[in-house]
Amino acid sequence: MGALMSCMSSPPPSGSPPQAKRRSSASSRRGAKAAEIDEQALAAAAALVLGQRGGGGGGAFDRSASVRYAAKRQQQGPPLPRSSSTRPRSLADPELQPQQLLAKDLNTKDLETNIIVLVHGGGFGAWCWYKTMSLLEDSGFKVNAIDLTGSGINSSDTNKISSLSEYAEPLTSYLKGLDDAEKAILVGHDFGGACISHAMEKFPSKVAKAVFLCATMLTNGHSALDIFQQQMDTNGMLQKAQELVYSNGKDRPPTAINIDKALVRDLLFNQSPAKDVSLASVSMRPIPFAPITEKLMLTEGNYGSVRRFFVETTEDSAIPLSLQQSMCMANPPEKVLRLRGSDHAPFFSRPQALHKTLVEIATLPRPQAS
Repeated sequence: MGALMSCMSSPPPSGSPPQAKRRSSASSRRGAKAAEIDEQALAAAAALVLGQRGGGGGGAFDRSASVRYAAKRQQQGPPLPRSSSTRPRSLADPELQPQQLLAKDLNTKDLETNIIVLVHGGGFGAWCWYKTMSLLEDSGFKVNAIDLTGSGINSSDTNKISSLSEYAEPLTSYLKGLDDAEKAILVGHDFGGACISHAMEKFPSKVAKAVFLCATMLTNGHSALDIFQQQMDTNGMLQKAQELVYSNGKDRPPTAINIDKALVRDLLFNQSPAKDVSLASVSMRPIPFAPITEKLMLTEGNYGSVRRFFVETTEDSAIPLSLQQSMCMANPPEKVLRLRGSDHAPFFSRPQALHKTLVEIATLPRPQAS
């Protein structure tokens, strides 16, 4: 469409100076290229949702797309074009190349682990990490994005998920499959924080570090519902946006939560590029209700033995900054880092700054014993 509009544009007056003609031509080319990229993004989004409806081959999502398609991507030549968003770039998210974010002498093989596992939040899927996966892989990390049960292209029915352990099973199965000497850095977003907490309690020896990215970082005996209830009391936006699903009948407890599409941008993506919002709008799935209400059993010997880090997002409407800080005060992590200007989806709104923060955490040595 952009190319067609470019061809139909009237030519500049004959008296226009050559420089003005060049500017007009360059502007048309940029507009056509932007439209082309947006069309590609929407086509990819449509392919994703068709894959979900088709069951993804009928099986669970096997580790990450980055593992299965890494070799193919290398054969295809140069990477896809960068975002064509017209959003003004914040100082918190400068236009940097991956090699600029790392010390030139950094070798990820020298770290305690170079394995990073990305765990999405409620309603999201492995698809939301596509920018972060690419940046981390280019920096030398082994990256796995997990589709939790009933999420992304996992074919399970969200309404039938009855526990947190069932919901987080793809993550715990992945950790169980690691070799004895292998560890991973877990990054949990949103409700993914409860999922990585469950995994830390179950497999503490497999987790080198845990990163809570504007996530539910709970204390023993509490549920994610406790946190979301506080959010509702803070500004009420979440309560307006959520739609409860009663697949077992109105006289039974809810089975899932949907987010109102009309409010999803203001709640989750108020700083994100339009094409990423489009991708999310056709890819997000209902959030299972039972795992949100489950109270976590966390012990100091297991969960407490893992190094924890929290990443704040300052423009977050889903889990406001004040609520994030409240969680950190109740359950202090080793370090708190901040992504200025980020909404609740930093992998969309501040991908470069998020990448830099994750690399910083991955390279932090264990504190010296006093």
